[in-house]
Amino acid sequence: MVFSSNLFLFAFLPLTLLLYFILPKNLATKNIRNSVLLVLSLVFYSWGELHYLWLLLLSITANYFFGIAIGKKQTKRSKDFIIFAAVVVNLVLLGYFKYANFLFENLNQFFSTQIANDKIHLPIGISFFTFHAISYLIDIYRGKCRAQKNIFDLALYISFFPQLIAGPIVRYNAIEKYLGERRHSFYAAAQGIRRFIIGLGKKIIIANPLGEFADAVFTSPVLDLNPAIAWAGLAAYSLQIYFDFSGYSDMAVGLARIFGFKFPENFNYPYISRSIKEFWRRWHMSLSAWFRDYVYIPLGGNRVSLPRQYFNLVLVFFLCGLWHGASWNFVIWGMFHGFFLVFERVRIGKAFLNFLPSFAQHFYTIFVIMIGWVFFRSPNLTHSIAFLKMMFTGNKFGWGFNAVAQTAQSHFVWMAAILAFLGLSPMLKNLVARWQKNKVFAAGFDVFLILVFILAIVRLSAATHNPFIYFQF
Repeated sequence: MVFSSNLFLFAFLPLTLLLYFILPKNLATKNIRNSVLLVLSLVFYSWGELHYLWLLLLSITANYFFGIAIGKKQTKRSKDFIIFAAVVVNLVLLGYFKYANFLFENLNQFFSTQIANDKIHLPIGISFFTFHAISYLIDIYRGKCRAQKNIFDLALYISFFPQLIAGPIVRYNAIEKYLGERRHSFYAAAQGIRRFIIGLGKKIIIANPLGEFADAVFTSPVLDLNPAIAWAGLAAYSLQIYFDFSGYSDMAVGLARIFGFKFPENFNYPYISRSIKEFWRRWHMSLSAWFRDYVYIPLGGNRVSLPRQYFNLVLVFFLCGLWHGASWNFVIWGMFHGFFLVFERVRIGKAFLNFLPSFAQHFYTIFVIMIGWVFFRSPNLTHSIAFLKMMFTGNKFGWGFNAVAQTAQSHFVWMAAILAFLGLSPMLKNLVARWQKNKVFAAGFDVFLILVFILAIVRLSAATHNPFIYFQF
């Protein structure tokens, strides 16, 4: 079940809202409402991953007792042992389900063996709920929050359906107060609905049509393409992944707001960045902050020597790439970004960036990001290399060009591309915020959002399955 599906929009979400808000005042307590959200969140997960519901429940239960143990008064040595064991248990579960296939495939290829040929299924959302749990435990260990004594409230934190499948990665200490007490209002609910519709529009009206063209390019034989169509397909994918993932994050933030929670922002117009460093401060911000606070800083952060800082950066982005997927493509994508983050810190890299005028800094950043997306989108390393060769050295019109071009000629693709470029900067957002005080404009904007919702539903009804890109992680 995905947010951009008729089942969610017209069955699950209305039922959830009804059961949550229809409670009489004498029953509309925090515990009852949390229980409603918890049960429906588990139903939400079970709809797409019933066979691994036990794994989510195991993670919740184990981390509840780990948290209680860490929170008790005891010697530092005992706490160190418990947090080490807790993190190892979480990483072993994640490693087995997410990386065992990758490990066995490489061992089989290297040693010409046949180890574990049966594929291990990747449970939906395991990367996200594991990182939620680890941050919760480490924050208890660091004294940033107390262990949650109510296992059902902890279960809601880990399994809350808006962020369960694809984030954002929400720290426990950021929403602890909302688990205990939160206010509901028509104003907050209206804000949440608006934000949800904006995210739905990003996904259905912008990301999906661009994705159709990008898929047509990346699934065609590379030799059937030409440099122009390869670059166009890569540009379409670069826009698709941003509006797909930021659209999901908007929908998650909006849903949480309806139920009285405030989630952190996950994107801040990353494609206006003038460096890769700035890009990672604007892209998937909850993940960037997670790796900074729980990996980079414990490794020494900026307190160690420069060579060690550079090594730590590359290591962090090696892990970041591996977190996204168990393949060499993701590893290379992560280290590719790590290399440019190091480059921007060394003297020659700083001089290079300072020498460039502002527009050239934007060009450099977008160029690096797009080259990285080739590895992110391609099915394997061989395809990535062939695609890059076509982009830079291809000199012919391939036989498959007309078939791909037909997809590009769709008016939905062109409309999506225009809307995407308009939405890459905060210009429209700032204009809306400035004019919202005008009641006529505010009413007109709400009418506009209603039209966006209707168009999204029409497009959704005519489309096939459209999962979010980050569901695979």
